[in-house]
Amino acid sequence: MKWNTKKLLFVACFGLAGCAFFSFSKGDDRNFQIAKNLDIFNAVFKELDMFYVDTIDPEKVIKYGIDAMLAQTDPYTEYYPEEDNTLKEMTSGKFGGIGSYIRYYKKKDRIAIVEPSEGSPAAKAGLQAGDIIMEVDGKDMNRVGIEPAEFSEKVSKALRGEPGTVCMIKVERPTVDGKTEMKEFKITRQTIKTFPVPYYGMVSDGVGYINMTTFAVDNSSKEVKKALIELKQQGATSLILDLRSNGGGQLGEAVDVVNLFVPKGKEIVTTKGKLKQAERAYKTQNEPVDTEIPLAVLVDGATASAAEIVSGSLQDLDRAVIVGSRTYGKGLVQVPRELPYNSSMKVTTSKYYIPSGRCIQAIDYSKRNADGSIARTPDSLTNVFHTAVGREVRDGGGIRPDVEVKAEKFPNILFYLINDDVIFDYATQYCLKHPELAPLADFTITDADYADFKKFVIDRKFTYDRQSEKILKNLKEIAEFEGYIDDASDEFKALEKKLTHNLDRDLDHFSKELKSAIEQEVVKRGYYQRGSVVQQLKDDPDVKKAIETLNDKEGYAGLLSVTADKAVANTGK
Repeated sequence: MKWNTKKLLFVACFGLAGCAFFSFSKGDDRNFQIAKNLDIFNAVFKELDMFYVDTIDPEKVIKYGIDAMLAQTDPYTEYYPEEDNTLKEMTSGKFGGIGSYIRYYKKKDRIAIVEPSEGSPAAKAGLQAGDIIMEVDGKDMNRVGIEPAEFSEKVSKALRGEPGTVCMIKVERPTVDGKTEMKEFKITRQTIKTFPVPYYGMVSDGVGYINMTTFAVDNSSKEVKKALIELKQQGATSLILDLRSNGGGQLGEAVDVVNLFVPKGKEIVTTKGKLKQAERAYKTQNEPVDTEIPLAVLVDGATASAAEIVSGSLQDLDRAVIVGSRTYGKGLVQVPRELPYNSSMKVTTSKYYIPSGRCIQAIDYSKRNADGSIARTPDSLTNVFHTAVGREVRDGGGIRPDVEVKAEKFPNILFYLINDDVIFDYATQYCLKHPELAPLADFTITDADYADFKKFVIDRKFTYDRQSEKILKNLKEIAEFEGYIDDASDEFKALEKKLTHNLDRDLDHFSKELKSAIEQEVVKRGYYQRGSVVQQLKDDPDVKKAIETLNDKEGYAGLLSVTADKAVANTGK
């Protein structure tokens, strides 16, 4: 929608004009401050528009002003102009498009197809991971004068559209001989749905597994219910619910997932905000599927929001053992709000509290440091709450697991191999040479494949920063400044020799981690997101620990109970 300056000024001033309908005295300082500052804001914009040496873009300037204002709240309170459908897609889990993940590809300064979704128009048409998008509907998709993030958004908008409309895409595709060829695809857009449960299956005798990636889709809980019932029919007598990297979504869906495992009528979460209407209690509304099946919930640092409601509530009700690492700590609730001219916003209206009475919000955005920065609530300032049977749990800082699994360290070399698209490019070449991948259960990167990968990396003249070398360099500078360099010169030379950059050695030393990353990237090409999950399950420390915990019936029961001495202490007797 095109806005002229006069119309925008009218809209901007409308909020001020509206204040005239409300009577307030000078003693009503808050209303006075609002009116005063709106007046100043409108005056500043008017002066800029009339007298600034260059013509300003009213939409951009006002948008910057809105974003700066919202930056003083929290990262989840956001404004969406009319042309931005992000909020609608977030709340529905649906959008019109071709159904493919894309991202900026540094080597070509273009956007690449990363993974067509299984069964999507993109996959059916034949688009492949590694294809470089050159044109969409005859328009050159180049990055002229914009940042990579904005470039990705530009191409994404070009690919999306009303279901039933046709999209012409021209791509540059790598060939097996190292060259490229141009291909063109005619794709009919469809309504693209996000699948909240990309995989479920048996991972051990009697142990079922459900991977849930989001709560943002309507009826997410029904997908979990379907998986649970089928796994029980397959012989599952215990269950792993994987919520790792699940960023959350709809609060109601979280309550319904908990409802699968706890009786009807249980209070799961309450919300409390500044306004009375933000206060609400959410109870389970349906009959459960199974209130007895032993349950382990996997979590990590990217488990957030609705996923924390599920894991935290099941912990508070002593219904599941939580396995993994501490969760993100998002205890805030947002609601969508309609704004004039088809714009909208998502605003934090309340905090949520799970059955023990705790809020797991890790950051208090109202308490900023002098420089504007914010920090997580330290453990020393968190408070003790108690589960249904009296186990100690704490608020603030997310959900702490009952069984902690130390996160594996991410090698520095792997970060750069991924960031520089080396693993992505090798996977593309691998699939060109192996058009038919081995069955998913048997797939592996062999030693011969890894030797080929090492050659690929070396031929590419790959280099990366080693943190040990950087720190040693800084240490030498400090030693020289403080006058110790002469006395320690031999020691520094010995350290430099030990820490000399050796790519071949690093590729061998971290071969296990690098092989795993390559396997994950390759299986996505042939088996989509489902394949990536299955491949990870082959060597997953969290899943192994969860299986071990579920199989130890006495240990499992002990984790969900409280010793007699603690029970006495908790009741104050």
